[in-house]
Amino acid sequence: MTRKLDSAGAARLSGVVPPLRRGLLQIARASRRLPELPDAQIEVLRLLPAGVMRTPGELADVLRLSRPTISNLLRLMEEQGLVSRRVSDRNRRHIEVRSTDHALALLAQFDAASTEILASALAELAPSELEAIAGAVPALEQLRDHVVARARALPPVETDTSH
Repeated sequence: MTRKLDSAGAARLSGVVPPLRRGLLQIARASRRLPELPDAQIEVLRLLPAGVMRTPGELADVLRLSRPTISNLLRLMEEQGLVSRRVSDRNRRHIEVRSTDHALALLAQFDAASTEILASALAELAPSELEAIAGAVPALEQLRDHVVARARALPPVETDTSH
């Protein structure tokens, strides 16, 4: 039997994902006494794994943020000890950004806590529900890739920084 996801099903899925993600973050923060990192900061850190440096322009392009927005975000993150910026060895006119060891450790703690929380919650489900979720993971990964590709094709969001 083939089942299709209609617009009502898509709306249900859209209503499940954000609260699931927020719940995982809230429990992870509380269980490990982790600081509150806004989504934008987490997205920047995900683009800067250990050993990776990017320019602010590259980060703005990938995240579809305006240059002033990414500049302000990086300034704040540097003040919080999450990223460091330095002049590029290859081109002295460019700045390179990298995650600090502190930021990488925080991200690893968030990921470990989220995995533990999810594993614990999954253990409470019926075998048929676990099977359905396990079978859905590859399709959800494909869905994520399609949505991310569409988001990256959009022009950067220009924000009003005059306030």
